[in-house]
Amino acid sequence: MAQIVKHVELQPETIRAFETYVRTAEAAMEKTLQPSGPFLWCDEESERNRKVRAAEVVTQIWAGSGPGKVPHGLIHDWIGSAFAPQATIFQLLALIQNYDNHKNIYQPEVMDSKLVQRDGNDFQIFLRLLKKKIITVVLDTRHEVHYRAFGKSRWECRSYTTQISEVEDPGTPNEKILPPDTGYGFLWRLYSYWRFEERDAGVYLECRAISLTRDIPFGLGWAIQPIIQQLPQESLADTLAKTRTALQAKTRTTSFV
Repeated sequence: MAQIVKHVELQPETIRAFETYVRTAEAAMEKTLQPSGPFLWCDEESERNRKVRAAEVVTQIWAGSGPGKVPHGLIHDWIGSAFAPQATIFQLLALIQNYDNHKNIYQPEVMDSKLVQRDGNDFQIFLRLLKKKIITVVLDTRHEVHYRAFGKSRWECRSYTTQISEVEDPGTPNEKILPPDTGYGFLWRLYSYWRFEERDAGVYLECRAISLTRDIPFGLGWAIQPIIQQLPQESLADTLAKTRTALQAKTRTTSFV
């Protein structure tokens, strides 16, 4: 089935449109970091906060009803929120900054994970990702990750992919890593914006994920649409849920020490 979908290459006008979108989004994010407004997205609506406090993982497309169209591509912008009771923000930071362990926390989507370099609150990491929905795609990805503290109880984390390469025949003698920005185009960029706040006897964790994929060619929506349009939301919800589960396990272990 994968042979039906032809390889494509990321075009300059596509990445320019994505970068313009990101600049606008980040400028708006900076405004919400002012002390006068809510730090968390879930605090903007009381019903949304109630659901998060009730152990729901709440996700929502940032605006509109579907991905934004750009030349030869689609921009996906989702946000989600979860709450981990009895946890502390330093337990959360210790968990998520242990990048060598992400392959255990986030399996099977994260097949391998490595810390490449750390300089204080700045990290460079490697993740091998599995994307599977009708078509299976394996991606070698590199990320820059930056953390900022806002007092003792609030932190922000921004993660940017710096390279994404598709992997053909992964784990076999014929494994081949394609040049960046070539292949099926199911993930060209992934920028993640996390916020953490410790309060209400626990930790809130939120993530806004902005990603860039190929567009959907005419006649192949049945093959491409599920992996392009459904996976961004599903991956976000799964990441939040698995982070909370791992944090709660860590909290229970610590409480017995």
